[in-house]
Amino acid sequence: MTVAALAGLDLLATAIVIVDRDLIVRFANPAAENLFELSSKSLVGNAITEIFENDRVLGAAIEYTRANNCSYTEHDLKLGSVGRNKLHLSCTLSPVEIESWVTGWQGLLLEFRHIEQQIKIAREERLHDQSQANRELIRNLAHEIKNPLGGIRGAAQLLDHELERPGLHEYTQVIMKEADRLQSLMDRLLTPHRLPQPAPLNIHEVLERVRSLILAEYPDGIAIRRDYDTSVPLLQGDKEQMIQIVLNIARNAAQAMKGEGKLVFKTRIARQVTLSRKRYKHALTVQISDTGPGIAEEMREKIFYPLVSGREGGSGLGLTLAQTFVTQHGGTITFESQRGNTTFTLLLPVNQNENVKP
Repeated sequence: MTVAALAGLDLLATAIVIVDRDLIVRFANPAAENLFELSSKSLVGNAITEIFENDRVLGAAIEYTRANNCSYTEHDLKLGSVGRNKLHLSCTLSPVEIESWVTGWQGLLLEFRHIEQQIKIAREERLHDQSQANRELIRNLAHEIKNPLGGIRGAAQLLDHELERPGLHEYTQVIMKEADRLQSLMDRLLTPHRLPQPAPLNIHEVLERVRSLILAEYPDGIAIRRDYDTSVPLLQGDKEQMIQIVLNIARNAAQAMKGEGKLVFKTRIARQVTLSRKRYKHALTVQISDTGPGIAEEMREKIFYPLVSGREGGSGLGLTLAQTFVTQHGGTITFESQRGNTTFTLLLPVNQNENVKP
């Protein structure tokens, strides 16, 4: 590779770093400076293993490339310099000869690509497919349970009228109440299959409605702070479903905080957003944050599964319904959680007819 070729690398949008035989960085293009948030002076002249804190995965990729004198791509690399957050990257390593430095010497060219967005899209698609399969399973199960439930309740009601001993009525009442409780559960499982009825919708009206409901349930212990961007445009959405989405998340948060803590409702506009492989000019971001204990690590991968609850006595349907309604609106729901700060983020297209080609 000549000096002219190195100059051409400055024009690439892909981050390029070249190291010598001692793994000292000899070249970094502007894209690499932007990606790692380090100047060329901070990169060039330093060992790449020191810059990235002796990352074992990168080190193994370098050793493989040098030992086999061939190109190699590491698809799952998490790199971060000292004091900065780690980036999720792919890295292609290639042997390269740098004529301007040492004639005949083989260095390594490292080409880094940011893959966070691709991983996010793949995860959204996996969750969407998984959610659809779960809903279909639960729907079929609910239909199968509803039919015998009606018969059980009807028989218990007839038996109740025929009983002569008053003490026996208590047992038939238990049967009927439990049948009614299960019937209510089955109805909730079947609810998401009503298609949304979109209309122009102000998201702040939804949030204010939920705010009033939560404050009515927890008048003394829960404080709700509003951080609204009043310039956000109207959504095309089903008002009742949107209220249910936000209410389920907020109520879960209030219960996790045991009725004492703070909620924050936040709205912002996002631009040039990809949702389910569709590109939208604008999307609405709604965040519901709480100061609760956080979501347990073992619950995080299955938090949206039906009938899975981290709370004793919970039905495990609140977040399942929220995810279903969000998906029907063409959006996504994600969360980040740690003790003292759990945030659920809704990303919804402002107008589903304005999607553009990526």
